[in-house]
Order: sequence, then structure tokens, then C-alpha cells
Amino acid sequence: MAAKVTPAVNAAKAAGLSFRLLEYDYDPSADAIGLHAAAALGLDPAVVYKTLIAEIDGKRLVCAVIPAAARLDLKALAARAGGKRADLADPAAAERSSGFLVGGISPLGQRRPLPTFLDDAAAALPEIVVNGGRRGLQIALAPGDLARATRATVCPITAG
Repeated sequence: MAAKVTPAVNAAKAAGLSFRLLEYDYDPSADAIGLHAAAALGLDPAVVYKTLIAEIDGKRLVCAVIPAAARLDLKALAARAGGKRADLADPAAAERSSGFLVGGISPLGQRRPLPTFLDDAAAALPEIVVNGGRRGLQIALAPGDLARATRATVCPITAG
């Protein structure tokens, strides 16, 4: 496995967060990266969260962190972000903004920190797992710590 030092790991350390690193063999052909990570790590998919970059009103990017098995509610995200419309960002734009490759985008340590929205389902969990800043690396931490470190708004943003 590659080195465990990423901007996301460095950001977690700098914020004084208590966290664990988890590694798995990334499969670029997997349809659902978060679900693949959960299976590879032997974790309940409900605790593994994916990081999505979305564009609000075609103008600005935001970061959404939702359970791996869930679908992002674009209308709810747009409303929470103060916009009318949200779409998933172009992968190249997401990579440029975050500094991470798709499949390795973390809510922590982004090149340009984006307004972050964490699905409120996380609040009921003692620990969640998010991408660690490279494909095959995950960070397990308390959802409240993630919210504080990213200044996330905790709100319902998944489609029921």
C-alpha cells in the first residue's frame, strides 16, 4: 500500500482529531466505491460515508458527505446551500477544487475547503468512515469531530 500521509490525514492531525486509518485494495471497476470500501473492510455500509462534490446554481461548489448506500437529494442540498438547483460537479472540477482524485476525495484537507454538508444520519453513530484522501485509504472518526473540523452543516440531504 502507498504512504498513509495525505492532506486529509494531515488536516485530521492538525485539527487534533482522534481517528483511525483503514486501508483496503481499491478496485477502480467498482460501481459504488463507498459500498466497495465497506465490503472490503468488513464494515456495515451504514457507517461508511461517501464524499460528493456538487455545483449550486451552476456557479459554486459544495461538499456533501452521505452514507455510501444513500442517494444525494439534490433539491435538499441546494436549499441548504442557499441555492435553487444542485447538480453533481464535473469530475475534473471536483478534482481541481479538492486536490484529490475521484474515488479518493475527502471532506478533510481539501485544496480549497468547500462549504460542507454532512447528512444528519451520522449524528446517531459513534463513528463514521470517510475517504482519507487517496483511493484505498479511509479515516474512521466521530461524526461530531468531522463536522467541527470541516465546519459542516449537519442536515438531511439524502433521498428517502
